[in-house]
Amino acid sequence: MDELKEKIFKAQSEGDIASLYVLEAEAQETFDEDTLMAFYANILDLALERLTTALENFEKLDMNEVQDFATLRALYEYAIEHHSAGSTHDASALFEVLGGLSNDEAFGEAMKVHRAACDAKIDFETFIDEYVDMDSVQEGGKFYISYFKKDIGA
Repeated sequence: MDELKEKIFKAQSEGDIASLYVLEAEAQETFDEDTLMAFYANILDLALERLTTALENFEKLDMNEVQDFATLRALYEYAIEHHSAGSTHDASALFEVLGGLSNDEAFGEAMKVHRAACDAKIDFETFIDEYVDMDSVQEGGKFYISYFKKDIGA
C-alpha cells in the first residue's frame, strides 16, 4: 500500500491526472471507501485547476493530448455525477463548459445533447433508458456517452 501511495503522491504533485487514472484499478482494490473518495477528489481538484488555466488562457483542450484527455474525462464524470444526483442546472452548466472546452467536435456535440437533457429536466435514469443507445456507447469505446436513440424533445 505504501508503494501505491507513493505513486499517487508523485502523480498528484506533478499534476498528472492520466497517471492517477492508470492507478485507479489498484486504488480500488487497495483503499477503503473514504480513501478512495479522497483519491477521486484529488483527480477532480487537478482537473478543475487545469480547467481554470485553460479558461484563463482561452485554450481548448486537445483530446489527443493525454493530460487534456484525462482532464476532460474527470470533468465529464463530475458533470455526470451532478446529473445523476438531480442537479440538472449545475450539470447543464458543466456540459456547456465542457462542450466549448474541447477541440473535439464529436465530444462537443455529445455535450450539447447532455446539456439539452439537463435543460429539459430529464432525470439521469430516463436519459439513459430513453435517449442513450447504450449498446453503441459500449462498442464505441469512448469515456463519454456519444450515441443516442433520439433527440431530446423528439
